[in-house]
Amino acid sequence: MRIDIITVLPELLESPFNHSILKRAKEKGIAEIVLHNLRDFSSDSRHRRVDDYAFGFGAGMVMQIEPVDKAISFLKNQREYDEIIYTSPDGEKFNQKTANSLSLLNNIIILCGHYKGIDHRIREHLITREISVGDFVLTGGELAAAIMADAIVRVIPGAISDEQSALSDSFQDNLLAPPVYTRPAEYKGWRVPDILLSGHERKIHEWEMEQALERTKNLRPDLLD
Repeated sequence: MRIDIITVLPELLESPFNHSILKRAKEKGIAEIVLHNLRDFSSDSRHRRVDDYAFGFGAGMVMQIEPVDKAISFLKNQREYDEIIYTSPDGEKFNQKTANSLSLLNNIIILCGHYKGIDHRIREHLITREISVGDFVLTGGELAAAIMADAIVRVIPGAISDEQSALSDSFQDNLLAPPVYTRPAEYKGWRVPDILLSGHERKIHEWEMEQALERTKNLRPDLLD
């Protein structure tokens, strides 16, 4: 899978993609994540400007249509893309189901929003999907792009050595994950539940399902609707 990310601040994304699971996925050839500086597509060779004032009387600067169109056209001339995603607070809510479906695609572009937003014609004519990571506003879409890329890549087979681990994460079945414990079995009088020490696989799975349902009911009842 290839993820191309268009951003005005590529340096913000260099560290997240060069460590841990994402780094290993790239080294294995499972995923390719390529950063593109939008300023490289600016027609302003001196200042490399990619924003301008909005028409009307609104405050704040807006990302211009020309550099974004040039960047997307440059990429589309090299390969076909399944989705061209814009990180936007008013997009569809990103969740595990979205991450799972996007992980099955071959090539996607993520355009990181910035400033007051982007020229709306980009959204009308170039973007295929708008996605939000939550009901809040970030300074830019770079952190949202990092979250999305991490969630997408980690469920691609081979990205995690223990694939079952990814499949048992919270939200995979619309449930929160059950509690987990490790050694020692007792610490300061705090004991690991006896069922987990029993070695009885079926009963342990039943206990984990009960705990997952209970935790979801108490903490995220909306997931059960």
